[in-house]
Amino acid sequence: MARDGKPAILPESIVSPTDVARLAREIKDIDDFFQQQKIRQAGQTIKLPRLSANMDVFATENMLNLLEDNDREKALELLSWVHEKAPVIHMRFSIDPPGAYVQKIVSWMRSNLDGSVLVTVGLQPNIGAGCVMRTTNKIFDFSLREYFSAKREHFIQKLHDIVVDDAEEKTVEATIAANHREQQTVDVSEPSTPEEAQK
Repeated sequence: MARDGKPAILPESIVSPTDVARLAREIKDIDDFFQQQKIRQAGQTIKLPRLSANMDVFATENMLNLLEDNDREKALELLSWVHEKAPVIHMRFSIDPPGAYVQKIVSWMRSNLDGSVLVTVGLQPNIGAGCVMRTTNKIFDFSLREYFSAKREHFIQKLHDIVVDDAEEKTVEATIAANHREQQTVDVSEPSTPEEAQK
């Protein structure tokens, strides 16, 4: 469920469904802490769970006070809504991309596609470079492998042109060399003056 009919505000550092699940577990740990505080015996101490940086930002941007029972409940509702409703895009790269790079992609998607979009990242070494992106019903291949495949006929034609041009050039060079050798043979075998012919 969204808060006041609005979806949760997700920080850029919260990228994947796994990140959302971590936040939900963290809130449950905080809730457990306060429940234990209510029933603990005098003199007992319970260690307060340490909030992660993602949780700090999430609570701040969604105006939640995690010391309040109602706000913790709202936080879980927001995260449950994200888990169930947020679009998830699966991206595959040839190598593991840096976290900052993925965050920039997520930031762009949330600005241009959907404010709650989540991204999962995986590896597919055979794509060469670029990425393959999959939604629930479409696949977009932005890989170098796909580019070469789409341009296959073009590359074959270019390669053919280079090979043919090179072969023709070598044929011309061979013809010129053969003519030159024939000319040299004629120059040696035929006398150039009548005196040489009498000899």
